[in-house]
Amino acid sequence: MSSPLQDAPTPTLRRPSTQPVWSLGVRVLHWTLAVSMLVSFATHEGVGKLHEWSGYLALAAACVRTLLGVAGQGYWRFSHFVRGLSATLSYARAVLHKRDVRYLGHNPLGGWMVLALLADAVATGLSGWLFTTDRFWGVKWLEDLHSVLGHALIPLLLLHVAGAVFTSLRHRENLIAAMLHGRKPAARPGDVV
Repeated sequence: MSSPLQDAPTPTLRRPSTQPVWSLGVRVLHWTLAVSMLVSFATHEGVGKLHEWSGYLALAAACVRTLLGVAGQGYWRFSHFVRGLSATLSYARAVLHKRDVRYLGHNPLGGWMVLALLADAVATGLSGWLFTTDRFWGVKWLEDLHSVLGHALIPLLLLHVAGAVFTSLRHRENLIAAMLHGRKPAARPGDVV
């Protein structure tokens, strides 16, 4: 005669379907920077105070994100996701040949895009702030630099969104949703964690 314990099904260990990747702080800074830069760009003609204050917010968010990229931990750190030129070019070739691996955080191209967007945000914000000081008020080259940097935002953002959509489709995951809730599908064999 069998006991009830012998007839019980054996529990199976299941991998979690998702895992946390980006903390609330990373996500809040990401969206604060994105929205404030877009508002500042949209208001650069004739809406002075909104343009100015959204620009200062973008500058502050970019500076905080940059400091955390240098001194933070985990997915905050640039060293966690910014790869060297050789590794980035190798990854780009793998993408072209449809052999790219999935990264749990930013892939090498995405890492460089983060740096490009932060550099643009900091340079645009600083040049805009300098333009309001007595020393640089009305200086034409600084105004032109601020304008060029501000307009560079649009192609950078389009590349950033295109990369997120492309990678989402390629690896069957929604990166935009992941930047809202902070979770991605759990790491699979072959993924770079």
